[in-house]
Amino acid sequence: MIFAEMVYQGHYSEFHEELVEFINSKYSKVESGLQGDSWIWIFNDNCKVAIDTFSSMKHQIKCDTFDCPLVNSLINTLSDRYNLNIYTSPEPEPHEDLHSI
Repeated sequence: MIFAEMVYQGHYSEFHEELVEFINSKYSKVESGLQGDSWIWIFNDNCKVAIDTFSSMKHQIKCDTFDCPLVNSLINTLSDRYNLNIYTSPEPEPHEDLHSI
């Protein structure tokens, strides 16, 4: 599910390193990569939140579950520094069927 999308100028690949550095300064367990698409995974307890460009040309904040507190924490952290388009209800990714969740 997509909870928010980042708003910025330029191509996502130009923004990737800055975003990774910022996330690494705020969270302790982070994995990331840039190969065709940009992806950042943040882990906390039993939650994993992704920030990636797999289904958009801008970074989207995603999680597989509705009740992961890390999603709100991450959105609040990112909102302090960046512009976000926060969805009132999470939107499904192209491969998801929300009726089965």
